[in-house]
Amino acid sequence: METLTLVLLLAIAVLISAIADRVIPKVSLPLIQVAMGVIIAIAAHGTIVIELEPDLFLVLFIAPLLYIEAKGADKAILWRNRGPILSLAIGLVVVTMLIIGFTLNAILPSISLAAALALGAALGPTDAVAVTSLSKQVSIPERQWGILKGELLLNDASGIVCFQFAILAASTGSFSLLEAGEDFIIEFIGGLLFGALIGYASNFALRKIRDIGIDSITFHVLFEICIPFVVYLAATAIHVSGIIAVVVAGLVNVIAPRTVSPSIAHMNIVSSSVWQVISFALNGIVFVLLGTQIPTAMLYSWGDQSISNVTLLGLVALVTLLLLGTRFIWCVAMEYLHTRRDAKARFTRRSVRNALAVTLCGAKGTITLSILFTIPIFLATGARFPARHLIIFIGCGVILCTLLLATFVVPIVAPKRVRKSDEIQARQNYYECLADIQRNVIEALTDQQTKDNLTATRRVIKIYQNRLGQTKSMVGDDDSQNVELRCQALEWEQERALALVNDGVVSHDVGYEYIGRLERVERIAQHRTGEFTPKAAIAYVRTLYLRVRQAIIRILPNSVKTDEAEEMRKLQIETHAYVVSRLHALMPTDDVQTEDVSRLLVEYEADLAALRRRPPSVTTSFKIIDQTDDIRRLAYQLELEEIQRMYERERIDRQAAKAMRDNVYLMQMDMDDRV
Repeated sequence: METLTLVLLLAIAVLISAIADRVIPKVSLPLIQVAMGVIIAIAAHGTIVIELEPDLFLVLFIAPLLYIEAKGADKAILWRNRGPILSLAIGLVVVTMLIIGFTLNAILPSISLAAALALGAALGPTDAVAVTSLSKQVSIPERQWGILKGELLLNDASGIVCFQFAILAASTGSFSLLEAGEDFIIEFIGGLLFGALIGYASNFALRKIRDIGIDSITFHVLFEICIPFVVYLAATAIHVSGIIAVVVAGLVNVIAPRTVSPSIAHMNIVSSSVWQVISFALNGIVFVLLGTQIPTAMLYSWGDQSISNVTLLGLVALVTLLLLGTRFIWCVAMEYLHTRRDAKARFTRRSVRNALAVTLCGAKGTITLSILFTIPIFLATGARFPARHLIIFIGCGVILCTLLLATFVVPIVAPKRVRKSDEIQARQNYYECLADIQRNVIEALTDQQTKDNLTATRRVIKIYQNRLGQTKSMVGDDDSQNVELRCQALEWEQERALALVNDGVVSHDVGYEYIGRLERVERIAQHRTGEFTPKAAIAYVRTLYLRVRQAIIRILPNSVKTDEAEEMRKLQIETHAYVVSRLHALMPTDDVQTEDVSRLLVEYEADLAALRRRPPSVTTSFKIIDQTDDIRRLAYQLELEEIQRMYERERIDRQAAKAMRDNVYLMQMDMDDRV
């Protein structure tokens, strides 16, 4: 009954904290939840004692939280910033562990070196909820934001693996660097392989289960919820890193291709909602648990006669300083190397300020506390783990210090998010955010299209492109970049056609005739039809020569007649396919706007399909209509998720989010009524 009461109190505290987060926007959600935990502990008069098994706590909290983070990761951002992310997630974690471990052991020998290293490793991971809360108050630069999000995912795994080795050494009293290195490599690589294997196997199993007719939404969502727990337990059983395996399984879930159908779209919606609830509940409960443990940890260590209270506070301050100082130096060096590699960038005071913002944004929280709770109470010899309460006290103190610094100092260091109060500015901000939402939906639809749903996906993308065009007209965006991109596509066509002519695949007559046509279209697009240029003169002379040559060939006897129309069609197929491949490669980059690439891509793909295809049958037409409705439903759900994301990051207020949602709901109702 006491356990049930505790669980209910924790759940109610998490719910109240969500309300308080809206009422007190200046204070981050983790701090509010910690305060709720302190209130519960004080109200219970110190009777709340939480002593979970370390393995149980890892499975119950850490495994699902890491899986959720990996599942929601943006693989494009991870790959683009892979160098800085790996540097922070692995290199900085190891360096921080060594600096804190050796320094703390030297100052306080009662804490063994292995235990001090364990504390340093536990303080490696940063907290996702704290960073997300910070993004509501300050405008974090896009590159730094992407690095922070990637670091959140990977440094959890590296910190936990280092912590487990340090705890093993502290528990057994023996440690060999060579053996630890071998074990680390085996566990790390084994975890990678095992996580990828289970991830792909689970996706394969789900597809086969759907093929035999089991299409229950409840079954599939429950199957996915079980994955992080099963992966962690199975990996631990075969002595590889369960943490690494869970992260990789989550990433495989992101990378694995998904088909589109009504049941799968519905399953994705339900799965996303369920995981959001689980993530919010687990993160909130762990922060509330932190609050409940602070009074107990403080009173126990505060009343310990073997160490003074001033020393306790000094240790917390020292470890916090070591943690943030090491991180700041690392971030400054990272920014400096970035400016050295990028010729357009310069290392300025702004770079140092960005490094300081990234440093303070690395607040500790859920994962750190979860790791600290897994410190065993007893050693392998049966004796109590030395200085366990002191290590937890220092860890809790550092968590509080980093949260306070992140909440109140980062807004001073980083530029505040601009809040537009003027009616005209608010209206422009509304349409700018709406355009960003529609761009993200177009990009997501482009990524998920396959050969089977290509035509239907193009139709939905065309709908969103038309909506985006109307939205951009409200903002007043120009079309200069679109014209530049079209000219680039025409140059790609000329490049491919010239290569085919030089290789002898296409005759000179057909090839140069098509190149001349492309050059004329390019001049029209650039409004240079009346200008005299050397390139235009050469094109004119070449066209005149080809026409005279073709006229002479036609009147000569025994001349070989070729099907120029068919050859021209094949040439157009080759050049259009080449442009489509180049546009697909251009889509993930930030050099051009998504809607411009997407619009041109749809046009070229439609022309390419028209050059290749035969007239569709009636059955095929009905199938395309059904697929279009399914993809429109998926697009509307993606749009609702983007609206929620904009609202959570406070780019739009509650009224704007409601207006956007109502518009999507009306489109959903209109589609369902039509169907």
